[in-house]
Amino acid sequence: MTDSHDKEPVPATGTLLVIGSGLKEYREYLVGPMSRRARAAGLELLLVNNLRPTWQRDHFDEIVVADVFDTATMNATVREIAARKHIVGLLCWDEPLVLDAGLLAAELGVPGLSERGVRGVRDKERTRAVLTAAGLRQPGFALTADLAEARAAAGRIGYPVVLKPRAMGASIGVVFAAGEGELDGAFATALSASEVDPGPYRAGVIVEEYAGGPEISVDGAVHKGEYLPLFLARKYSSDEPYFEEVGHIVDAADPLLADPQLLAVLADAHRALGVEDGITHTELRLTPRGPLIVEVNGRLGGDLIPLLGRIATGLEPGEVLFDVAVGRRPEIAPTRAAVAGIRFGCPEQDCRLDELTLPQPGDAPGLLHAAPMAPPGTVLRLPPGGYLARHSFVICEADSVTGCEQRLDAAAALVGTVTSDVEPADPQAPFAMPAGLLDVDR
Repeated sequence: MTDSHDKEPVPATGTLLVIGSGLKEYREYLVGPMSRRARAAGLELLLVNNLRPTWQRDHFDEIVVADVFDTATMNATVREIAARKHIVGLLCWDEPLVLDAGLLAAELGVPGLSERGVRGVRDKERTRAVLTAAGLRQPGFALTADLAEARAAAGRIGYPVVLKPRAMGASIGVVFAAGEGELDGAFATALSASEVDPGPYRAGVIVEEYAGGPEISVDGAVHKGEYLPLFLARKYSSDEPYFEEVGHIVDAADPLLADPQLLAVLADAHRALGVEDGITHTELRLTPRGPLIVEVNGRLGGDLIPLLGRIATGLEPGEVLFDVAVGRRPEIAPTRAAVAGIRFGCPEQDCRLDELTLPQPGDAPGLLHAAPMAPPGTVLRLPPGGYLARHSFVICEADSVTGCEQRLDAAAALVGTVTSDVEPADPQAPFAMPAGLLDVDR
């Protein structure tokens, strides 16, 4: 079977396997189009997930419930499925599961990031080492296991520095240290966050040279080693020392999408890392010396960035996911030219969320969607006592970046909250994060 925009065939029969669905609010917009494309091609869609299905039943032909966060269990489950099904593709967009899923794709012989590629994008220390060896400009960096190593590394690299967990997402545990006096506290914060990672990279902290400049992200598809940029997001972050994302804007006509230097850096990085087939989310800083890669993630972006991409460009990320999973080059030409943005509602201090009221489309110009991110009764804590302290988000569309920023301001001003005070966070306790919110950036 072939598609009108591409002559590469889709397997006539077989099963497309998905590892982890994510939460309905943040990932169903991907699953629906992917499911329709699979069924049109005559393929079965099978989900392996850690939770009993609810909304997923509308999209998958079979759902297997298993503890996908346990490597041995996931491997055994997928191998059992492969013994009774003809697996033609494997997909995963959940950050903690990307490594195991990528290794399984390589084992099954279906399109994927490749074993070298998935290890390169999942391990931030390895990413830095590979890109440095390939001649791509990188900040000075060092992987450290204790405070003494971190102090020594920062002294060699030179302040200011950034400390980050070896393999977390959503800017969790990422801390800026301007000088020696801030290093110890920054290391403790990054180490605490790194210990939450259930995978092989836990309890490791990277110390790296601070690179200033605006931050962007680029979601791209990789087909047989060819890098294909899909859409670019401008990131809006909180003030230092923490780097929590508070919003993103995607402009279909962003001039950076045609910037030869940026596109060369992206293509060279993916080639060096050995990424073969899949979707990646690359974060970069626009420094005075050119674009510098912060990290490469082996999945579509979180924070609903792919949804913004769909609104702005008309590209359907769920269809792109399907194409790369079955080894077909996706169509990447935009069919729309708009600007879309998201703004997260965050408290100014630690609190308990008691009530939340949200605007509806039509209440503000360009408002497309507003949704809660935490139920009443949730304790929201800011770093370092907690992360992703978001109570809501609004999404707006406009015909310019400035217009989108203004519409997001107006829509966010209509979000109402009633909060109450909470006791200070225990500095000795593990950091807090509202249940399910990490999925926003997976």
